[in-house]
Amino acid sequence: MSWNNLEDILNFAINNEIEAADFYSDLANKVKNPNTQILFRDFAKEEMRHKKILENIKAGGNLRSATETVVDLKIGDYLVEVDQKDNLGYQDALILAMKREKAAFMLYTDLANASGSAELKEVFASLAQEEARHKLSFETEYDQHILGEN
Repeated sequence: MSWNNLEDILNFAINNEIEAADFYSDLANKVKNPNTQILFRDFAKEEMRHKKILENIKAGGNLRSATETVVDLKIGDYLVEVDQKDNLGYQDALILAMKREKAAFMLYTDLANASGSAELKEVFASLAQEEARHKLSFETEYDQHILGEN
């Protein structure tokens, strides 16, 4: 990944958020349970909120700083990959979501570390923590409803 300026970096991050929203919308359509569909549609909306935050920054706005570090249960780190097929079961859908959020967290963490600007570093660190919160939500759900039943 190489960018020429701040606008290129923000455009990349905006596109990443659009892809994430599309991923969750698609996932909502692949699960049967109506409550799970709602869960994934809510996450699609959250990713679109991230997109708006980035567009605001691109237009000259500011982002609140990352004030906390989110706990990582690491449940998703030890689960095998699953196929993204139609009619996903709840467990497979959660695994896909956890893996997606971990990848997004790592991306934003790497972008923060590579940033030459303190402001941009803060933007990406804050977005990384947002993605970590998402992962934690999915890991908690997995722990309660999948691991807890076994």
